[in-house]
Amino acid sequence: YGEVDQPARLWVLAYIAKLNVRDESLLQLCGRPELMLSAIPDDGNRSVPPISEFAEWRASDLLGAVFVLFGGALTGFALYLSSYPQRGIWLSGQILLAFAFVQWFAILHEAGHKTLFRRQPLNYAAGHLSGFLAGFPFDSWKLIHGLHHRWTGWQDLDATTAGLTPRERSRWILFAVRVCWACWIPIFSVIYRVDNYWNLPRLHKLFTHKRSIKRFAINAVGLLELYGLVVYLVGPWQLLRYVGLGILLGLMMEDLLILSQHTHVPMQISHGEAVAPIPPLQQEVFTRSLRFLTWFSQLILLNLDAHELHHMYVQVPGYYLRRIDYVPQNEISWWQWLIKSKRIRGDVLLFQNRDQTGLEF
Repeated sequence: YGEVDQPARLWVLAYIAKLNVRDESLLQLCGRPELMLSAIPDDGNRSVPPISEFAEWRASDLLGAVFVLFGGALTGFALYLSSYPQRGIWLSGQILLAFAFVQWFAILHEAGHKTLFRRQPLNYAAGHLSGFLAGFPFDSWKLIHGLHHRWTGWQDLDATTAGLTPRERSRWILFAVRVCWACWIPIFSVIYRVDNYWNLPRLHKLFTHKRSIKRFAINAVGLLELYGLVVYLVGPWQLLRYVGLGILLGLMMEDLLILSQHTHVPMQISHGEAVAPIPPLQQEVFTRSLRFLTWFSQLILLNLDAHELHHMYVQVPGYYLRRIDYVPQNEISWWQWLIKSKRIRGDVLLFQNRDQTGLEF
């Protein structure tokens, strides 16, 4: 069994978990006993529901419209309050704008999966609207995020985690990561946007089809022109007053949300070998979920914080995820994640995992 390749080991993991076996001698066959043991239920009550059980849970045009309209109303009200000269009213507007900024990111995510609306033209329209308001080109988002789900668990093949693959890094990069994480400077959600979705040379390497590259370029240039038009019409300083702090606070929240999902979690490395994608139900061990207040999770995040359930049941609309009768093994409350993750250096959080540090969160 020492010659068994990694995909086969993962299938063994799934089989052991299904049987609820905790025989350490059997786990040794998988090559990573500590990883396999952590993935097996602690009791007989943790049975993983099959994907087919939720095949009929389809998106709702009504619910999709509710979330988009609520996001528009929240954004408009936040901008209205931000126009007041009184600092207290202005600050409340900026806080609401931060919530709206995060919600547009969640709406973008749902539209990209075609699970916000039942009718696809509505997903397409909502995706471009939310992309404009959240700072993402929707066309590149769809394909890059699709690669993320296909290769979750293979750190070097997942386009969104490849930059965290173990390698030598310069001291100034490690220092910058430490300072930004310690000082709450939201560089991580900015780099996540720029490197994965705005970086046309990298996108060209990942997707060689000329139509895709042309579509990426048109989408990116079109967004930049729209942003430039807004700056021209409103004025740079006035626009900064209206949205500057709100976007900064939103990026700070997104840093915590995005980094919580797959950071400091043990991943597999392909080392350039041909490997098979890990099936959705087996992606739980490579993912982490947060627990926010119910209203924030459902209304603002569309349950994006239930990230393990999302990876396991990717076809289920986000606003239905919490109905699934299954408690993921890596779920943690948002404040515990915040406290524990902020206690360690940023470079340790990003570039190492709990197998190396022994930190369980």
